[in-house]
Amino acid sequence: MRIDGQCHCGKITFEAEVDPEAVSVCHCTDCQTLTGSPFRVTALCTRAAVRLTAGTPKVYGKRGDNGRMRFQHFCADCGSPLFTSGEGEEAGDWGIRWGSIRQRDKLRPVRQIWCQSAAVWIDAVPLLPGRPQD
Repeated sequence: MRIDGQCHCGKITFEAEVDPEAVSVCHCTDCQTLTGSPFRVTALCTRAAVRLTAGTPKVYGKRGDNGRMRFQHFCADCGSPLFTSGEGEEAGDWGIRWGSIRQRDKLRPVRQIWCQSAAVWIDAVPLLPGRPQD
């Protein structure tokens, strides 16, 4: 599926090809900390499938609990998370952060990972009262 997206301020834009069946929710504590949210949604792809059309992300690396290095690509101006990548044999394995994708309404997660770190109340979210806008 062809997608495009950008950071919140629009200084970094991209196009990519993703598999709609390769979208996942991650509940790890790194994703929680980096997003300020209980989980992060990512569309997996290859580095070759991503083309920057404007701007250059800042990159921050951290070794995860599983021992693998993960590089976080984000906008240095607005802070929007855009991509994740690995090192060595995993350097070509990229993920596009769901919130930066314009067609995100067509990309529904198909799996969850790091569920042992999930917020204990996450299953109650659908039961909370809601409003269309505030």
